[in-house]
Amino acid sequence: MHDAPLKNYIDGQWVEAEAAGLLPVENPGTGAVLGQVPLSSAEEAGRAVVAAGAAFPAWSRTPAARRVEPLFRLLERLRADEEALARIITEENGKSLPDARAEVKRLIENCEVACALPVLGQGDTLVGAAEGIDGAVLRLPLGVFTLAAPFNFPGMVPFWFFPYAVAAGNTYVAKPSEQTPLTMQRITSHLDQAGLPRGVFNLVHGDRRVVEAFIAHPLPKGLSLVGSSRTCRAVAEQCARVHKRCQAMGGAKNHLVVLPDARVDEAVRNMISSCFGCAGQRCMAASAIVAVGAATYAAVCEQLVQACRKVRVANPLDPAVAREAMVMGPVISAKAKAFIHTMIETGLREGARLAVDGRGVVVPGGERGHYVGPTVFTEVRPGSALHRTEIFGPVVVVLRAESFDEAVRILNCHEYGNGASIYTQSGYWARRFKLEVECGMIGINVGIPAPVAYLPFGGMKGSQFSDIKAQGRAVLDFFTEAKVVTERYWPEAE
Repeated sequence: MHDAPLKNYIDGQWVEAEAAGLLPVENPGTGAVLGQVPLSSAEEAGRAVVAAGAAFPAWSRTPAARRVEPLFRLLERLRADEEALARIITEENGKSLPDARAEVKRLIENCEVACALPVLGQGDTLVGAAEGIDGAVLRLPLGVFTLAAPFNFPGMVPFWFFPYAVAAGNTYVAKPSEQTPLTMQRITSHLDQAGLPRGVFNLVHGDRRVVEAFIAHPLPKGLSLVGSSRTCRAVAEQCARVHKRCQAMGGAKNHLVVLPDARVDEAVRNMISSCFGCAGQRCMAASAIVAVGAATYAAVCEQLVQACRKVRVANPLDPAVAREAMVMGPVISAKAKAFIHTMIETGLREGARLAVDGRGVVVPGGERGHYVGPTVFTEVRPGSALHRTEIFGPVVVVLRAESFDEAVRILNCHEYGNGASIYTQSGYWARRFKLEVECGMIGINVGIPAPVAYLPFGGMKGSQFSDIKAQGRAVLDFFTEAKVVTERYWPEAE
């Protein structure tokens, strides 16, 4: 445990936070307190923004190759610290060590891609736009950008944004989730040693007051946020009113469609990690399965229920489960667990059949933890509250459709459109699915259609409140302004 409250990192210095209070950082698997996070004031957030603003002019004029040098040094430090970072993620978030290690790999991959900014950030030139006239598009940094990160990927999500922003010539202020602040605290210690000039990157701990301060302050040009759709919609509206850019990545209810020609045994094996990895607390987790046809529905229900019994619910840091193929840890908090239980009761009231009940799980040594086991509902009505709601936990609903077209309608009528996958051996149905389904990320015979760092990440409809997606080359459009230059030169007089 950290005896003293966590510090903020402002203008290249670790500083005691000017805070309205402290919150305990809890290990959700045991209830043990890992540290104390300060709830920084709006004034403290403003000081970080001002420091970033002061650093911007010199940093924006720094050649691109020199801007990425600190990121290369950061990569070396992150690679040497992978296992320690993974254990911190597991301690404060509760996901299994394999899931935490995969998260660290993903954040490293994003840093690698951002190091390619001298290539990714090149503009465009048109020679001969008119007689004797050339045109060019310059991608220029804008200033200070900010981030409000979620609890579920405390390491990876910040790397969807800040390395690209900094490499493009902007300066940055990040706020980690107050529930999982320790991961970015350690990463910031590596950034401190990587050689970034003072003020280029800043870290401020806190709650919504810090985010509101980012929006209200005149200096920041934009905010990136990952959270619930309700929060994202409100933040996007606030940013629009003050003419700030906003990337708000919202909720999800990701569907898996199983066609009659699918390899059901392989599909169910794939579903288990998709549905229950990270205890279902990821924006790409599968939480709704649509089986097409009576026989497919029966096979999916039977095999899914059987497979759930093989999922081990345990403290993910217990050495006894180190070699288990599928370990599911706790959900993030008592509040999250209570909401999941409420939604299970909602499903029962709506008449759905509770085929697997994850309530009442007891983990030895984790009596103060927040555990919910795999939970499966069958006979679920499309459009019911159980189907509509993002539960953000290990609860899966199984629906039946009579045809491919009906399955697509179920998906497209849903509020969310983050990701969706289809299980089929047919290229014809797979092609129709990827063209017709209204989701930002599509999978074919995969449970989690999340792109790697080189490609954009983001959904559609109520899952994203932004025209620009995260990570990869696409995110540079958020962090740069396209300035169009039209130029002509006459010959010098003789």
